[in-house]
Amino acid sequence: MSSISAIFFDLDGTLVDSSIGIHNGFTYTFEQLGVTSPDAKTIRGFMRPPLETSFTTCLPTEQIEQAIQLYRSYYKEKGVYEAQLYPHIKDLLEELAKQFPLYITTTKNTPTAVDMTSNFEIDHFFDGIYGSSPQALHKADVIRQALETHHLAPETVVIIGDTKFDMIGAQETGLKKLAVTWGFGEEKDLMDYHPDWIAHQTEDIFKAFTEERLSKKTPKSSILDLGVFLSVLD
Repeated sequence: MSSISAIFFDLDGTLVDSSIGIHNGFTYTFEQLGVTSPDAKTIRGFMRPPLETSFTTCLPTEQIEQAIQLYRSYYKEKGVYEAQLYPHIKDLLEELAKQFPLYITTTKNTPTAVDMTSNFEIDHFFDGIYGSSPQALHKADVIRQALETHHLAPETVVIIGDTKFDMIGAQETGLKKLAVTWGFGEEKDLMDYHPDWIAHQTEDIFKAFTEERLSKKTPKSSILDLGVFLSVLD
């Protein structure tokens, strides 16, 4: 599979189901600020964009920085331990790491991403873990940082993510896109950004890469459902 030089993974909603910790982090933050917490559906929507974007929708500008610090404080102390890996993620990473350099590109801040991957004992699978910072707030910024640091040609890199923000980041930086449907994003939103491939379970990704099928892609206008495609091949 010479056309693929590296794989970028999103973290939350792709490798890790962190929904409980994220929900609790937001409710804690609003409680500490003395602000009525939004409903559960609204908070779930906060799990997709960067923190700054989410808090901007419901807090005045002067409270956003404090809100971010409160949220990150809770998440570092408690939220990171309220998450779990999605099924078969370790098996997937173990096999892919034998064939490709793997990286994490997430809008979670870098220290928290490092802590989380270490807690789950998956950090050793990655050649680099890149998160948000004041200089890299959005997914495209984080992706560019990883590309530049490792001298990777964007057209040879695949990003695997669960939200439209992963798809937008890939679109803005020229990466190939593999969307997964088990995370925080809505499948309809993912399809709006025309991912090159879509996977409904981790086994789809595992089979696609290990059987060297990913390089045999269809045109971007034709979405490849990996589960169906591989069942036909078998």
